[in-house]
Amino acid sequence: MFRFIGRRLLVAIPTLFLVVTLAFFMMRAAPGSPFDSDRKLSPQIERNIQAKYGMNRPLAAQYLSYLAGVAHGDLGPSLKYKDKSVLQILKENYKVSLILGGAAIGLASLIGVSLGVLAAMRQNRAVDYGVMTVAVLGVCIPTFVTAPLLVLVFASKLGWLPSAGWDKGAPINLVLPVTVLALPQIAIISRLTRAGMVEVLHSNYVRTARAKGLPEGQIIARHALRAALLPLVSYLGPACAGLLTGSLVVERIFNLPGLGKFFVISALQRDYTVVMGMVIFYAALILFLNLIADLLYAVLDPRVRLA
Repeated sequence: MFRFIGRRLLVAIPTLFLVVTLAFFMMRAAPGSPFDSDRKLSPQIERNIQAKYGMNRPLAAQYLSYLAGVAHGDLGPSLKYKDKSVLQILKENYKVSLILGGAAIGLASLIGVSLGVLAAMRQNRAVDYGVMTVAVLGVCIPTFVTAPLLVLVFASKLGWLPSAGWDKGAPINLVLPVTVLALPQIAIISRLTRAGMVEVLHSNYVRTARAKGLPEGQIIARHALRAALLPLVSYLGPACAGLLTGSLVVERIFNLPGLGKFFVISALQRDYTVVMGMVIFYAALILFLNLIADLLYAVLDPRVRLA
């Protein structure tokens, strides 16, 4: 196992290098400047600002300097937020996205797996058709549609929940954004679980277990579900990374101070270092969670060997 983890870490280094390189040159190729504003700066002031941040140097020199900083754990200063580094912005806001995404993926996994198992056990019956219809709707309807609808019903009309705001992570403020984030994941997870369960329930070893007289609940929990979750484990790696780093739309709609909100604002303001820092953070998180998914895959399937 340790050799497998070591190999994956070695592969992660050139992957992150490629991400850093692409992010750097794509941001520099984008039109505009982080120092563009409604009030035109004088040429002398603009030159001084560019010199302060090293942007008056050749592009190759800027790239090498940025690479050296990343290698030492320094993602640079923000070009828009005064006296703040990129690492400070990440540290101050990652907890919001972590709580929001963690709650959403936990809720989606619990409900999605339950619905998928239920649909598979009632294959081609009314329950199965009902679950799959809801799943298709959940996949097709985007979050920028479900979020305003839920706010309209539960916040504006009924007044049960706040329409926006963080309020130091109060549970009542998390209900709507977590629900909006979880709904499409519930749909996808239920479909994956159902497909895996249908295949497993028709396998030879499940038929053998039934022939031996094992209770149906024991067959599902101890034998079928373990194998049916394998496709889901592969999906949850990048899905968790996407939710944990925050949803751009959801955080904007509900005015949450998470990473997604800062990513959008920084991209619009051409805050190069913040955008690149968040891209690197997101890429590193995907690589880490995919490694965890591979390890869980080996735990669930004894035929897989990590060498």
